[in-house]
Amino acid sequence: MTVQVTFRRADDRDLDVLVRLHDDAARWMLRSRIDQWRPGTRGPGHFAARIAEGEVWLALYEGREAGAYELWWEDASVWGTQPPVAGYVHRLMTDRAVAPAGTGRVLLAHAEERMAAAGRRLARLDCEEGDPRLRTYYEGAGYTVTGRLEKMAADGRAYTVALMEKALG
Repeated sequence: MTVQVTFRRADDRDLDVLVRLHDDAARWMLRSRIDQWRPGTRGPGHFAARIAEGEVWLALYEGREAGAYELWWEDASVWGTQPPVAGYVHRLMTDRAVAPAGTGRVLLAHAEERMAAAGRRLARLDCEEGDPRLRTYYEGAGYTVTGRLEKMAADGRAYTVALMEKALG
């Protein structure tokens, strides 16, 4: 059964929802021993900037916010300067109290459709390298590891991300 969600672009009226989705996802990560996101590190200012500079999408299930993601058209800080062949998924997050199983994959598919419609050939993302569940999740969605990068978190903690890519179309 396919998860039936609807999508709409987020706007500044959604800042509190986006912060809540992020912080809830960050708390779930910490409980699951995934050391990538922390509650409180992405406030309204972050999401307002992403809405102004790019695309932030909300997924609704039965009229309630079930998840969201950011779609970037460039990501030089992680991937370096690149030709415009890819779109970049950031902060893929679901509300585990609202979203039915499979919603994360539906979010990814929506992002990939947006990228393909814009003429991009590749979908890219990064995730915590040290957590095999995240890597397995994205590999199951067709992504492959193409590299690794050391990053510095907002709280000063160093960590490594796996750079992942999927051919579209």
